[in-house]
Amino acid sequence: MFDFVRNNKRVMYGILGLLIVPSFVLVGVDSYQDRGDSGVGVAEVDGRNITQQEWEEAQRRQIDQARQQMGPQFDQKLFETPEAKREVLENLVAERAVNAEIARSKLTVSDQSLAKAISAIDTFRKPDGSFDMDGYRAALAAQGMTPEAFDARMRRDMAIQQLAGSVGATAFVPRSVAERISNINDQQREVQELVFPIANYLPQVKVTDDMVKAFYDKNANLFLIPEQVKAEYVVLDSAAVESQVTTTDAEVAQFYNANQKRFTTPEQRTASHILITNPAGAKPAEAAAAKAKAEAVLAEVRKNPAAFAEIAKTQSQDPGSAANGGDLGAVERGSLVKSVEDAIYGLKQGEVSGIVPSEFGFHIIKVTSVTPASQKSLEAAKPEIAAELSKAKLSKKYSELAEQFNDIVYEQADSLKPAAGKLGLKIQVADGLTRKPNPALGAAPFNNEKFLAALYSTDSIKNKRNTEAVEVAPAVLIAGRVLEFKPATKRPLAEVEAAIRQRVMQEEALRLARQAGEAKLAAAKASGDATGFGEPKLISRTQEPTINPAGALAALKADATKLPAYVGVELPGVGYGVYRIGKVSQPPQLDQARRSQEAQQISQLAGQAELYNFVEAIKAKAKVKINANAGAAKTE
Repeated sequence: MFDFVRNNKRVMYGILGLLIVPSFVLVGVDSYQDRGDSGVGVAEVDGRNITQQEWEEAQRRQIDQARQQMGPQFDQKLFETPEAKREVLENLVAERAVNAEIARSKLTVSDQSLAKAISAIDTFRKPDGSFDMDGYRAALAAQGMTPEAFDARMRRDMAIQQLAGSVGATAFVPRSVAERISNINDQQREVQELVFPIANYLPQVKVTDDMVKAFYDKNANLFLIPEQVKAEYVVLDSAAVESQVTTTDAEVAQFYNANQKRFTTPEQRTASHILITNPAGAKPAEAAAAKAKAEAVLAEVRKNPAAFAEIAKTQSQDPGSAANGGDLGAVERGSLVKSVEDAIYGLKQGEVSGIVPSEFGFHIIKVTSVTPASQKSLEAAKPEIAAELSKAKLSKKYSELAEQFNDIVYEQADSLKPAAGKLGLKIQVADGLTRKPNPALGAAPFNNEKFLAALYSTDSIKNKRNTEAVEVAPAVLIAGRVLEFKPATKRPLAEVEAAIRQRVMQEEALRLARQAGEAKLAAAKASGDATGFGEPKLISRTQEPTINPAGALAALKADATKLPAYVGVELPGVGYGVYRIGKVSQPPQLDQARRSQEAQQISQLAGQAELYNFVEAIKAKAKVKINANAGAAKTE
């Protein structure tokens, strides 16, 4: 099981990221919209297609999220490999299969659980911790999303989390397994080291011209200067479109007038209550006793209304609020049972209700504050509205110009000037471009693998025609044209001779060190003595080694069932090392806290393996098919 987890980390991380990490934190909230199954399917799950468009949108969302999370460390090339794209598709397939299983199993999330989860999202909370209704509505509206759609996605995500948690909890790892793994981790080995340094053998090495020439001929690829192109290019991005988009005060006012409800904060109330429970199915005598107790508590409250909180602490049978003096916090419409909610909205600030029955029992309610409804002024809402309108216009304008950009660079393929002139773009030049992106150039649009592939196409190099318009990032298109092509060449021997001579000398010295080390290793195994070895040193997997790290790793991996044991290994940049293992033991003092943590980690890995197997099983149940055009054909 643990080998499976270790050897399938990328798959595990992809599935667990899909199932366990909450996806409702307003990063790419547009993904919550159902875009349907139009277009050719790249995969089929439970009889429904995943379209090429959905796959590409999922890839863009992943890139956007990574860009926001990683900041300056973001490298888009990592997300554009065939493996990364395939992983996105596999996650989409798993998501659809899990959704189908949830639907078949009729898993649901209650309204109360949903409301609690939404109110706990930091994005929707004010600095004082209360729910920010304005912020909630604005965040959804900015993404063109309705609360109903958001609620639906939240329910789905919460159901997935419940399902994943239930499956993961079924995993069981015997204590003996965890102890065995911890014992291996803690194991100490007494090791003696004998190093044969490269430096000791350098004087014996004589590098001839023939050896240099042989290395040069055998390793020609090390001395190639890759083919390069000098190209001109134009870029269409949001910055190029911004100057063509304006939003007027009249448009802002029109939007405000048409969406006044959005800028209205409804009346808000806070309340406290005292609950005397009357469980469903209670006998008439029990119900009568509960009501009598509630009436007695009400009489006590009315005698001293200011002591409501103290009375609630001693008399209320609601475990969630009694300790806080019965405080229910802010009460939104639809968040409580109807009878209690109606009572709260029927009282004035400071008033106390009579006995209010509900399915939970008998309530005595006090309204602690009332904040009247308010309307945000046009002036106050203007920046928010202007930004939203500009964003929508920018998106629409970019789509229009992108279509023109595509058409012009394709139809007038002998020059980039028509596209630049028509769309107001600048023609720029880049030199020394190779087939693969250059890490030193970072995220420059022309340093993109897809664009470079288009630039190195036969039509582009031989016929000097424009490349197609290539999307190198969300809302960033680039087209280029080769100005000059330089074929790959080999560096002259004279230019690299000194470097080759040095390398051959090092390799020959290492060969001699290895020969001497292997001879010593064979002799030591035959005799079993420690002649020539250094002082014994304790090494383990939990501490920094006091010998060469490569040697320590070899000594810890060596078979020590028969002692003394010996092992030899090349030491990068140093030479060859021979190691004598004389003793294997456990430390006198075990770190129980670390062992407990390791046991938890092992259980988590087992749970992850169970979850992976479960997802694979429901994928088979959903009859998953992935088209060959989307990668290697696969049928579950």
